[in-house]
Amino acid sequence: MKKQLLFTAVSAAIALTSPVASAADDELNFDAYREMLADGNPAELYEMEGEELWRTARGPKNATLEQCDLGLGPGVVEGAAAQLPRHFADTGKVQDLESRLMHCMETQQGIPSAEIIGGRFLQGERGKLAALVAYVVTHSKGKPVAVDLSHPKMKEMYDMGERVFFYRTGVMDFACSSCHSQDDKRIRATRLPNITKPEGAAEGWSSWPAYRVSNSQFWTMQHRLWDCFRQQRTAEPVFASDVTIALSVFMAGKGNGAEAKWPGVKR
Repeated sequence: MKKQLLFTAVSAAIALTSPVASAADDELNFDAYREMLADGNPAELYEMEGEELWRTARGPKNATLEQCDLGLGPGVVEGAAAQLPRHFADTGKVQDLESRLMHCMETQQGIPSAEIIGGRFLQGERGKLAALVAYVVTHSKGKPVAVDLSHPKMKEMYDMGERVFFYRTGVMDFACSSCHSQDDKRIRATRLPNITKPEGAAEGWSSWPAYRVSNSQFWTMQHRLWDCFRQQRTAEPVFASDVTIALSVFMAGKGNGAEAKWPGVKR
């Protein structure tokens, strides 16, 4: 199975990067690439790893994550990601999928959150958390995004996310809105969704996490947001911080009703 997925990915990548194609055809070629991977997205490798991690007893407490409550009850993953971020009464916080999984890893398995927060993407326990994300989001594919904004703390986070989205900072005086507040804006051949509009927010939110062709990696939304700040040449956010969760609430809330396409395929 793994060999078949890798062969599909390599074959599609060769087709995508063929010198025969012009830059003007890049986006059409990438749409074709996504179709080629419809039944063989390499993110499935991470999903399989995540399922094994979910069911395997690990950590100082030698426990599985099968009682982790992602909002729909202990152990329920079907449709859970489509309703995140959300307010959790047991923590008194708004949490996205990654911060909630991190909470479960600490409380149920004894794996310190500090180890994940202080780690690096795709490595160690943070890498394992990414695989868990791939497993969970797959169970919301095709379902509508349904983030409940009615709780006061969700409203606070939505407002914070909107402020962060427009806040200009760093040596380049950039904000998220510098790239994502206009129609038909591009970086090279990549079209950037206009997140100030519901359809743009839906496009941005519902296609991450995703497998990235350019580096053959699976990126979560926390990873994607961290890299956006890095590209702005500004202070990079702490993993699972209020800033990144607030941005997620803003995007998900504005994109409510969109069909989740997780895991996606990106350049």
